[in-house]
Amino acid sequence: MTHISPDPEPERSTGLEPGGGVPPGETPPAESSMPEAGPRETHNPTKGWGKAPLAIILVVVVLIAAFFLAYALTLLL
Repeated sequence: MTHISPDPEPERSTGLEPGGGVPPGETPPAESSMPEAGPRETHNPTKGWGKAPLAIILVVVVLIAAFFLAYALTLLL
């Protein structure tokens, strides 16, 4: 990777004053892309649900459904 300087080059940019300022009415130069702007990511965790939490939720739902089914059956008898 090559380093790209975010500073404008005065000799190549039109309308820049010697200090790098822009005179009134002139459009400033656009920002350059900075590929090295952030830290390098070496760890990207997976997205989504793990198997254990999903299994626990499923067991709790089944137990609650079984409780209400048993309760409904006791009311009918």
